[in-house]
Amino acid sequence: MQFARRSIAVTVTLALPVLWQSAIAQGSATLPEMDGIVVRAPRISDRQSFEGSRLDAASVTPYRAASSDSASLLDALPGVSRYGAGGVSSLPAIHGLADDRIRIQVDGMDLISSCANHMNPPLSYIDPTLVGSVRLFSGITPVSVGGDSIAGTIQINSATPLFAKAGEGLLLTGQAGTFYRSNGDARGANLSATIANEILSVTYAGSTVQANNYDAGGKFKSAGLSEGTAVWLAGNEVGSSQYKSENQSLGFALRQENQLFELKYVYQHIPYQGFPNQRMDMTENTSQKVNFRSFGQYDWGSLEARAYYDDTRHKMNFLEDKLQTTGMMANPAGMPMDTHGETAGALIKVDIRLSDRDLLRVGSDYQHYHLDDWWPAIGPYVPPMGGMGGMGGMGGMAAMSNMMNGSTFWNIHNGIRDHFDVFGEWEARWSSQWLSQLGLRSSTVWMDTGDVQGYNVPDYGNPLNPTSIPGAFNAQNHSRTDHNLDLTALLRFTPDAQQTFEAGFARKTRSPNLYERYAWSTNNAMTMTMINWFGDGNGYVGNLNLKPEVANTISATASWHDAKKSLWGFSITPYYTYVQDYIDARRCFGGTGMSPCQGSNLTRSTGFVYLQFVNQSARLYGADVSGYFPLLSDSAIGEVKMTGVLSYVRGENLDTDDNLYHIMPLNAKLALVQKSGAWTNTLEGVFVDAKTKVSQVRNELETSGYGLLNLRSSYEWKQLRVDLGVENLFNRLYDSPLGGAYLGQRPMVYGTAVPGMGRSVYAGLNLRF
Repeated sequence: MQFARRSIAVTVTLALPVLWQSAIAQGSATLPEMDGIVVRAPRISDRQSFEGSRLDAASVTPYRAASSDSASLLDALPGVSRYGAGGVSSLPAIHGLADDRIRIQVDGMDLISSCANHMNPPLSYIDPTLVGSVRLFSGITPVSVGGDSIAGTIQINSATPLFAKAGEGLLLTGQAGTFYRSNGDARGANLSATIANEILSVTYAGSTVQANNYDAGGKFKSAGLSEGTAVWLAGNEVGSSQYKSENQSLGFALRQENQLFELKYVYQHIPYQGFPNQRMDMTENTSQKVNFRSFGQYDWGSLEARAYYDDTRHKMNFLEDKLQTTGMMANPAGMPMDTHGETAGALIKVDIRLSDRDLLRVGSDYQHYHLDDWWPAIGPYVPPMGGMGGMGGMGGMAAMSNMMNGSTFWNIHNGIRDHFDVFGEWEARWSSQWLSQLGLRSSTVWMDTGDVQGYNVPDYGNPLNPTSIPGAFNAQNHSRTDHNLDLTALLRFTPDAQQTFEAGFARKTRSPNLYERYAWSTNNAMTMTMINWFGDGNGYVGNLNLKPEVANTISATASWHDAKKSLWGFSITPYYTYVQDYIDARRCFGGTGMSPCQGSNLTRSTGFVYLQFVNQSARLYGADVSGYFPLLSDSAIGEVKMTGVLSYVRGENLDTDDNLYHIMPLNAKLALVQKSGAWTNTLEGVFVDAKTKVSQVRNELETSGYGLLNLRSSYEWKQLRVDLGVENLFNRLYDSPLGGAYLGQRPMVYGTAVPGMGRSVYAGLNLRF
């Protein structure tokens, strides 16, 4: 069994403290300084507050040329995995909880995916080349950074504004870069420039990336024409994986004494992005954001205020690999789907230093979200032969061809989701060894939506008729109000400069999103499969009666490290989470006419199925292990160190005894990093166990275990940096455990998992000026 190599990885990682003690015993001399792959918590003050894991600019830089997906930067952190999606739009998961269960902030903005397939998640709005820092709060997340989430918080920020030093006049600085990746012929460029004096700073930043379909490490399907599209796809080509993205921003910063004011405008345009695990593709995404921040530091503490606005226009249809243009059921118009989302938010947070021992954080945040999701009809309604209900012979064919004819389909009409939170957090340093934190957050979430209608009023029900599907939905009260309460308690013990122990408890709450509550259509399979951000090919319908999820988590962390936490370290974090009213899915049943919630849907053990969101109970437990330590110092080949990350999570539905969906199997990552002069070279192994514990209700696909080898090298000379690397060196064919079902071309049939990317050689060039 190929898991032998993974067993070695686990053994070596767990043995890190022993190896370190052995190195000390042998009289290891000067210890090397660690470079960018090291995960560490920053010391922002002498208090050593609960600040999560952090990747700074030096940690992020080596990965910028290898991927255009900012979520991939989180791969270096333990406990994080990613749902497969588009080339710039994967969905992060923390300890098995993903997407909306995580609070994701980009430059302090809480962004929401305005798409029934979540094709535009928050992290897709910032390019990796523009990322300045990444911060992850997993396990027990302080209430001051958490809210309306149960998994944790991810904060990604662009570079902080630069100012001229006193007496040095005008500052002109910036950087320009370009890269190329062989797999998918991916290429891109980025540019940023700053002009500033001591008070005012103006920064422009822009990036662009474009890629074709990528190739897997081998043939995973038959080569040939994608059915009905006249597009030839090779046996190793992953259909609908191409993408193009453009990002621009203009920022202003004003600094005066102890205050900083920032105003930034951000524009994004994605002309297209394919999704190999979705039935639809993105055909346009245009977003405009305005973000204002004020921060002041005073003798008594600090005051931060923020206000932001986001306007997103999103469109879906079929790209060429999926667009059926030939054959009896040809449809050159595809299936247009339009979305318009608007988000406005505000935050105020105050840190008050009550005494040398006590720090109080209080604050409030508000968010207003408005969503319209409509699907334009592609033609006029034509009554089927043999009467309104005829589904046989020519009448049935006419009904099928009419499925998207008639009137505009309203999926979410005038949807609103507002939340208002207040929080307080008390942090106390009882001694040089003991630090505690208690937090409480109260949240009110109000949701509502307007009336809806189907494509075809004669066939699929008159909205004014309460017995029809949209009519029955419209007849109900849509308004919902949730009153949620979060509580966290953390305790840290630091017996000396080389040991740290933490433990805590958190009660976290998340209200459903608009699609989970208000997606209404069960009248045919096609409309149901358009509601799916899980990549499993199944169809979903919402549930007006959903309750908020409540997660109770206990977690502890033990870490050993050098005094500065920069030379060597080992950390282990076990955790356990019980989720009350976990929003899972069950097979839908009943219905009339063309509803797929009939027949074998309840019992089907293979194939795509149709589901409704429901509240159930769940538990997740596991552990994260990470470490880094020196192997060689001041040797003929320079400095050599070893890093390791291992994660395990188990997720179970306690009501059905089923496995939770998309749980990453046991995985480990080991790397040897060699640094000599201007060169840094990395040999990295990635090991993933077989995925056999799958969700039966979703007919989730199993995947085999695998191991990958990656090479990275960088050279820095003055203002120039060159990055070279090879991902998946041996071109291994493997199925991504969280990649979902392959739907990248027609026919979209059950049974094939989305494969990971095959060998890719990349090169990046960056020049600072």
